[in-house]
Amino acid sequence: MTPAEASARAAEICRLAPVIPVLVIEEVAHAAPLARALVKGGLPVLEVTLRTPAALEVIRAMAEVEGGVVGAGTLLTPADVKAAKVAGATFGVSPGATDRLLDACEDHDLPLLAGAATCSEVMALMERGYTVQKFFPAEANGGAAALAAIGAPLPQVSFCPTGGITLAKAADYLKLKTVLCVGGSWVAPKAMMQAGDWAGIEALAAEAAALPR
Repeated sequence: MTPAEASARAAEICRLAPVIPVLVIEEVAHAAPLARALVKGGLPVLEVTLRTPAALEVIRAMAEVEGGVVGAGTLLTPADVKAAKVAGATFGVSPGATDRLLDACEDHDLPLLAGAATCSEVMALMERGYTVQKFFPAEANGGAAALAAIGAPLPQVSFCPTGGITLAKAADYLKLKTVLCVGGSWVAPKAMMQAGDWAGIEALAAEAAALPR
């Protein structure tokens, strides 16, 4: 998969909904009901971060849920890329970018939302052919105002900002011409998952899915 092909597929995925849930899941038993609740609420794209021992099994379980588009977040190494692809991930997300990580994603045909926080990082990815990127950590790097400033001289690049974004803040990002969607964890609170409140999570998903862009 070339960077141009990866970016085209990433753009398609990002346009499916205004919000991509960023999920940290510790129990495999939560995977299928959580995925069903989010998809039913209107958020079909699901990013499962590789931050827990259960993450790969969660990806496997979520990949079987009808209507879901499941990806692996926190990709750091080529081994992560291979494992995520084997588990059923159809896209990847990383906090930053290295040549080894990009090479692995291209070799395994895994579209990647690679993280960038500065103009130089955005330009380096753009130079390689990646025109859809993750702006991370969004709020810590100045929020929507900072991304608007970065995007002004780089209109060729589209973004999925992630990191510290809430429902209230999401609208400011989605107003930007360079933003395809945002990533956020607020739609799947840990307390709701532990309580099995799938109806509550579905309601949060529906609220997020209704955000204008």
